[in-house]
Amino acid sequence: MASEGSIRLHLLGRLVVFLPTSKRSGQLALSFRDRPAVKHLLEAHGVPHTEVGQLRAGGERIDFSYLPQDGDLIEVFPASPGLDELSGLHRDGRLTIEPRFLLDNHLGRLAALLRMLGFDCLYRNDYQDEYLAQIAASGERILLSRDRRLLMRKIVRYGYCLRSLAPGEQITEVLERFALAEHIHPFHRCLRCNTPLQAVEKSEILEKLKPLTQLYYDEFHRCPACGQVYWKGSHYERMVARLEQLLPGPI
Repeated sequence: MASEGSIRLHLLGRLVVFLPTSKRSGQLALSFRDRPAVKHLLEAHGVPHTEVGQLRAGGERIDFSYLPQDGDLIEVFPASPGLDELSGLHRDGRLTIEPRFLLDNHLGRLAALLRMLGFDCLYRNDYQDEYLAQIAASGERILLSRDRRLLMRKIVRYGYCLRSLAPGEQITEVLERFALAEHIHPFHRCLRCNTPLQAVEKSEILEKLKPLTQLYYDEFHRCPACGQVYWKGSHYERMVARLEQLLPGPI
């Protein structure tokens, strides 16, 4: 016999951005049949499970598998470094895994900024959604996307739905969402292929340098994977200026 009832969902904080403008109060009155799990109810209304930090029914903590009871008031709290109990990504405000990211196909400029800051960041513009979800799950990577349906895939445990279209605002979102300030290690990763850089003697890469670079610079790093050589020339100064525009303090 089918089970029927009605509940109230109360979405709190920044979760309301996933609702239509007419429902931005965060209060939803829902009727149901066969008691679908809370995860299904939330994602049917556009809220990826990766965005939820805590759930309560009648004041008691529940998880995504909870089957609503007729008359329930279910409170839905946004995930944050201080409230991430459903994914377990943070404990006492600190990450429980290394901050390693995977970006979907439209976030190449954000990927470059994250690599500039030293973060392990996988990106290609031809990854398919199924493959992205598999990599995120098997590699314990945090999936960054603006595609809510991608983040709703069951195997995706860690993720974040970017609100902004602007890379400068996106990097701020990511740094704040995952409390990354103490993990920033600028210019220690290859911007092309994501591999950590290694210091290299000038004599080893001399033939790759233009005459003025040979003359004025002595400190170099090289990517051991793709061979790209880096030094603190005008390009480095431009990147520093860009990051200083985005970060609250000096890099």
